[in-house]
Amino acid sequence: MRSMSDDSGDGSNPFGGFPFGNLNDLASLFGGAGGDPWASARQIAASVATGGSSEPNVDPAERIAFEQLARVAELQIAGATGLSLGDGTPPTIRPATRHEWAQATLDAWRPVLEAMGEALSEGIQTQIDPSSLGADPAGLGLGADFMAQIMKMMGPVMLSMTAGSMVGHLARGSLGSYDLPIPRPEGRELLVVQANIAAFTDEWSVPTDDMRLWVCLHEYLHHAVLRQPHVHERLQRLIRDYVSAFEPNPSGLTDQLGGLDPSNPESMGQLENLMNDPEALIGVVQSDRQRAMLPETSAVLAAIVGWVDHMMDRIGANLIGSYPMLSEALRRRRVTADPTDRFLERMIGLELDQACYDRGRAFVDGVVERGGDAALERLWAGARELPTPNEIVAPGLWLARIEIDDAEPPADETDPPGNDQD
Repeated sequence: MRSMSDDSGDGSNPFGGFPFGNLNDLASLFGGAGGDPWASARQIAASVATGGSSEPNVDPAERIAFEQLARVAELQIAGATGLSLGDGTPPTIRPATRHEWAQATLDAWRPVLEAMGEALSEGIQTQIDPSSLGADPAGLGLGADFMAQIMKMMGPVMLSMTAGSMVGHLARGSLGSYDLPIPRPEGRELLVVQANIAAFTDEWSVPTDDMRLWVCLHEYLHHAVLRQPHVHERLQRLIRDYVSAFEPNPSGLTDQLGGLDPSNPESMGQLENLMNDPEALIGVVQSDRQRAMLPETSAVLAAIVGWVDHMMDRIGANLIGSYPMLSEALRRRRVTADPTDRFLERMIGLELDQACYDRGRAFVDGVVERGGDAALERLWAGARELPTPNEIVAPGLWLARIEIDDAEPPADETDPPGNDQD
């Protein structure tokens, strides 16, 4: 069997680079012989993140440099936004290896990733009739019973493969903890990926300290918003509801697993091929429930990234000498993501395409133009102030609603059906 550590190299497969190449290793992913799916996810994440190679430790001088610049970023953000970065001391920004970042991110995202694995597993078990997948192709007395067991064990596989490969792939290119704006548990540090930051700095020939300070500002601005209890709760709920609503395509898995013969290595190669094809492995079709959730998620997400961009420009333009070139290069990077990045965003319902950034920035600019900085400060005041899908494309509607005194506005003037913000 070809080792799953063989990657296509074109960046199109988030499930490439798995750390196993024989049936015994494959069995461990199914939870057999005491296999732990979360331990397998960590193993996969580490292998994908590092390419199976060892990484040097981060130079202590890098940590000192980030600590000094993080203090500058903290003071600038406090003065410009009025938002707190923590209860007392803000979290440290620490440069880390890709392996460290992947492990910390798995831990931070574990509730969401486990919900995704459970939804995929449950969908497979409830929608697919094992008897339709072939009857005892090897004459071993296995047949439908064997396939039923395969379906039952798909849950640990879905968790290990999906969580590990997604996070491992992100570790290869992410600059910090909030490249994807997913709320994280309140902690004492935010990790940034030193190797990726250094690679970008070299590629664009920008001053190293300018790049470090840009990353510190970007991390702290996202953290300041996402640690707000009502923002944290709303976005976390939207993501968990989305990943819990997957509906695996039964006909796709039936076609892939039909005739599977556990005694034949060539036949078992079908299972490996299935795992190396993201769409076939997950067998996902976007459900009607998920489509209904996207407008609300998109509105909150656009408000966050639009506000961060606005504040980055306000603070960074006066603080970072190479800011115009640096910000343009980084914005190009984020909207020219490879197909795997887009696949990962779609898996969790966060579609960070150019349209999302444009909507968010136009909303924030519209608020400031009409109501000034005082109006923008209301954006994160409470759950009621979060914009609705209608308002994110019409900031005047948002301003009209939040400026109404105690009375709640009529629902049909602010919220489209199915997008209750309370």
